[in-house]
Amino acid sequence: MLRVAIPERPQWRELAHQLGFHFHTIEGEPYWTEDAYYQFTLEQIEQDIEDPTEALHEMCMDAVDRVCQSDALLHQLNIPERMWGVIRDSWRSGQPHLYGRMDFAYSGNGPAKLLELNYDTPTSIYEAGFFQWLWLEQVIEQRLLPAHADQFNSIQERLIAAFAHIGQRLERDTSAPPSLHFASIKAHEEDRATVAYLQDCALQAGLNAPFVHIEDIGYQPDTDHRCFVDLENRPIRALFKLYPWEEMSDDAFGELLPKMKTHWFEPPWKAILSNKGILPLLWQWNEGHPNLLPAYFDTSDGTSLAPGWVRKPFFSREGSNIELITTSGQHEAVDGPYTDNPRILQAYHPLPRFGERHALIGSWVVGDRACGIGIREDVGRITKDSSCFVPHAIV
Repeated sequence: MLRVAIPERPQWRELAHQLGFHFHTIEGEPYWTEDAYYQFTLEQIEQDIEDPTEALHEMCMDAVDRVCQSDALLHQLNIPERMWGVIRDSWRSGQPHLYGRMDFAYSGNGPAKLLELNYDTPTSIYEAGFFQWLWLEQVIEQRLLPAHADQFNSIQERLIAAFAHIGQRLERDTSAPPSLHFASIKAHEEDRATVAYLQDCALQAGLNAPFVHIEDIGYQPDTDHRCFVDLENRPIRALFKLYPWEEMSDDAFGELLPKMKTHWFEPPWKAILSNKGILPLLWQWNEGHPNLLPAYFDTSDGTSLAPGWVRKPFFSREGSNIELITTSGQHEAVDGPYTDNPRILQAYHPLPRFGERHALIGSWVVGDRACGIGIREDVGRITKDSSCFVPHAIV
């Protein structure tokens, strides 16, 4: 794994704006960067990233099944009891899922180590699935990379295929033309762009794909549809929501969730995998696995953290409220809103460092298959929402 300097494409910012990638710069700081790329060999991708991703995904599916069979485990994961039936029903009825992302520490030598799962509301899929592929095509055209250069990236093809499968399932279950609403919160440019990209993939798969903001979803109690409605009072029989399950269950409509016939994407059983409490369980059930790090439920009073550990809240996104102490005693932490969560402790494993930059590999799973990666880098050891996205190539 190498970080290789390369000239930027002329006018790539104008192209990004034309293609809806308006958040390539965030608050004046670069988010997308292409003055370098990360270089891999095919063997590294296939053996060290792709194969372990699929093996870990199967391990995760087994974990969901175990948790669904146990009240004690659902309680240990701090999942509200009113959601237990919804989660179990979604798993036992085989409700399909769309996608997820595993975050790895990997330097090109030794096994990739799973840091966490982003299996409910993962973002950066537009950058990974579309914009970095366009970058590869154009830098090859400009002879900045050899013609045989490739990329671990079949994300968009897999998304379209997954949406086609979902459409078939919806048509069978609802006896109506397949329609899948898409939703994200208001005033969040990155989330809206992510959902717009997924909408486009769904349209290519033949689905109707109307959009509604999360805040505009309504409910009409005098109907017998037992589903939510959009601003035009159309029933929302299926919904992709870029909104976390733990927040949905606490919202005003949370008590209605068990009564709804809605097909959810991601399905309720993803609440198990989006919870960082799954990491100690994975270690407990697969101790010593080369791609896992030791992890345990944190029962300390929070006043001390021994060197070589990372403390993470059960529910945390974009690096918020994560604290670490390296094996040499260096301390790093990110503030955030997740202060009242139970926490886990995970063994510290350093991200590879290139100059002042620490690189994190996000490995994408779509429809149970590993299909691509995206790389984020930061001067800090904790990857945050402001961490830069850098393209990659197989050479």
